[in-house]
Amino acid sequence: MTTISFFNGDIKKIMPDQRVIYYYADAQTTHTAYPDGLEVLQFPNNQIEKHYPDGTQEIVFPDHTVKCLYSDGFKETFFPDGTIVKVEKNGDKTVVFSNGQKEIHTVQFKRREYPDGTVKTVYCNGRQETKYSTGRIRIKDKEGNIILDKK
Repeated sequence: MTTISFFNGDIKKIMPDQRVIYYYADAQTTHTAYPDGLEVLQFPNNQIEKHYPDGTQEIVFPDHTVKCLYSDGFKETFFPDGTIVKVEKNGDKTVVFSNGQKEIHTVQFKRREYPDGTVKTVYCNGRQETKYSTGRIRIKDKEGNIILDKK
């Protein structure tokens, strides 16, 4: 192992397996570069970031939330309570809650889907549409006035 100590307190270690471990003293951050191209950063607040050679990044936050950023622009976040948020390159977002509910956000609408099959949609013009699992459909205008209530 080779160790280099810098004047500013930084330390660089070159390991026999070709890993390079660099400790930034001021930031109290460790950056480990692996021979296969993986880079891992460890911050003093226990946040850990992994940067893969293909451009993918994985960030583990101190609360155990995990965010994955993919090179194609897709993003996923996994929260400790089981909630998952997925964001497409175009900005469309899907939130899957641990209780089985699902939300979809697009430029055109926001929709919530319930485990019983009920679907509530709010469109960008303010119109609201609720389709119940029983087959009932209720549509409201942007002021909240019922336009249609078909049972």
